[in-house]
Amino acid sequence: MKLKIYLFYSLLAVSTFSCKKLVQQQERNAAMNIITNGVWYVTLYSENGTDITSSFSGYVFQFKQDGTVVGTKDSVSITGTWAANINDHTITSNFPNASSPLVKLNGVWKITDSSVDYVVANATINDSTENLKLQKQ
Repeated sequence: MKLKIYLFYSLLAVSTFSCKKLVQQQERNAAMNIITNGVWYVTLYSENGTDITSSFSGYVFQFKQDGTVVGTKDSVSITGTWAANINDHTITSNFPNASSPLVKLNGVWKITDSSVDYVVANATINDSTENLKLQKQ
């Protein structure tokens, strides 16, 4: 009888752990699908309270599942990298060969609000408080 009870609790523990991992994987897959389907554009960018959104006018961004992101304006594309951390609610982006304004996107961005068609995030970059809103097209 003790063996049956032990087996029952062991199976229950394993199935609970497996279900939790499955749910986490489904959450990651859903987030990845939202991020990588469609193009995004900057609807707000402020630097220490100064609105510089117009600097990003004309840019669209395509996030890809391989961890690259392409910023395109007037048929000129610049490739960078991105990585999401679902648990920390952050996205890290890097455009290593970019000039302004794309270089302003380099860093770790803390997501403060999001939906299927927008993301609001902030970052502290070089002692400057940056605020960003991306909208899906």
